[in-house]
Amino acid sequence: MEHHHRGEWGSNLGFLLATVGAAVGLGNIWAFPYKMGANGGFPFLIIYLVLAILVGFTIMLCELAIGRRGGGSVLTSYHKVGGKLGSFLGILALVSPFLILSFYTVLGAYCIQYVGLNFAELLGVFSLSSVSGADSFGSMLTNQPLAIGTTFLFIAICFLIIRGGIKDGIEKFNKVGMPALFIMLLIVIIRSLTLPGAAEGLKFMFAPNFEPIQTDFIGVLSAAGGQMFFSLSLAMGITVTYGSYLSKKESLVRNSLVIIISDTLVAIMAGMAVLPAAFALGGGESAKLDGPKLLFITLQDVFNAMGPFGPIFGILFFLFVTLAAITSAIALIEVLVTFVIDRRTASGKAPSRNMVVAAVCLVIFAEAALVAADGLASNGLWIPFQETGRNLGGSWLDFMDFISEGIAMPLGALIMSVLIGWIIGPKVIRDEVSLEGHRMSDSLYLFFVICVRFIAPIAMAFILYGQVSSFMAIPS
Repeated sequence: MEHHHRGEWGSNLGFLLATVGAAVGLGNIWAFPYKMGANGGFPFLIIYLVLAILVGFTIMLCELAIGRRGGGSVLTSYHKVGGKLGSFLGILALVSPFLILSFYTVLGAYCIQYVGLNFAELLGVFSLSSVSGADSFGSMLTNQPLAIGTTFLFIAICFLIIRGGIKDGIEKFNKVGMPALFIMLLIVIIRSLTLPGAAEGLKFMFAPNFEPIQTDFIGVLSAAGGQMFFSLSLAMGITVTYGSYLSKKESLVRNSLVIIISDTLVAIMAGMAVLPAAFALGGGESAKLDGPKLLFITLQDVFNAMGPFGPIFGILFFLFVTLAAITSAIALIEVLVTFVIDRRTASGKAPSRNMVVAAVCLVIFAEAALVAADGLASNGLWIPFQETGRNLGGSWLDFMDFISEGIAMPLGALIMSVLIGWIIGPKVIRDEVSLEGHRMSDSLYLFFVICVRFIAPIAMAFILYGQVSSFMAIPS
């Protein structure tokens, strides 16, 4: 299926901003600092950077090339390249975004609520600073109607953006949203670094300390690897889908490098915004709270402690996080929308984009409402495997995360690296990369072949093992 009927990006800058926007999301802002805090800081960062270069670049280049070569949805593109095995990969790449959206939209809804709470504090309508971050977040989790309602609002915002299509919807939004996101992040970093005791957070991030690697190398490796995939939006259909709208004139190698460098930079900046503030407030233990709690409890306590200016920084920070959540959520939804539109087009029907986007968003809302009602296991809902006491049954969010990030994403990346490296051969990627006068040098191609045949599969096997072990473990 040719992709001319689906449109193309208006510019390469628009593609880059949208793809970086897809990568820059909650995975950078709460998961990266939290996992960095829980895995020793500096060694986690080093392993993350090495994996981004050796595995992240390789997988991203493959996904962009497969998407542009296939010119269709993630299922269509993978099938054209890899036949039946490719179709299985395509199914995994559809399952991941669908399940991720079940909790991603809820976390985005919590961000919207915190913008509102800080705004109410600023206006003197509500005294947010009079209660602890833990109390305010606990109240939010148990208010099921509010959680479900703001989740619907978050999804509705995504619907209004995506209905405009790739060029007039997603690209146009990211051209405004990404610069605004970057400016707000810089403001929050400056404030975070000027807090008393913030220097300990920077030391934790950047001072050499290899003890965590010596005691639990596989644990740190799997945490850094899982974070890299989630942060770079790999193995979840986004890069293949966005690549299918990319002109043959664009350099896939350059675009892959720009996306990875930009996303990694923002992830480190997010760490500089969150961890120094966490250390300034409560020391190292505050930095080790699990993801949502670090964002919604620790950071809100920081804003509460800032006095009259706290609500202003609270509004800025949670607006920034909401914006980052939206740029990623619209990319995840677009994977599903493109699949439905292409399937209907292939069957001879002319689908209305508005109708398809609305239907996909309603289905997502149905699953997200369950996660919102669960409130991170605060409301007594039945959760699969909860009787085992294992991490995968901690909450509906944990369960959805286990299936997507714990299994589908690393398994998909492992199979794809084997498919490209050993079954159809890496030359198919080089041929796509080398179109329109672009050249993949012999040295870069050798590096790519070594990575896709050996380093990526081995690393992904370890990451998959570590992810499953982590999720299946019984918490102490």
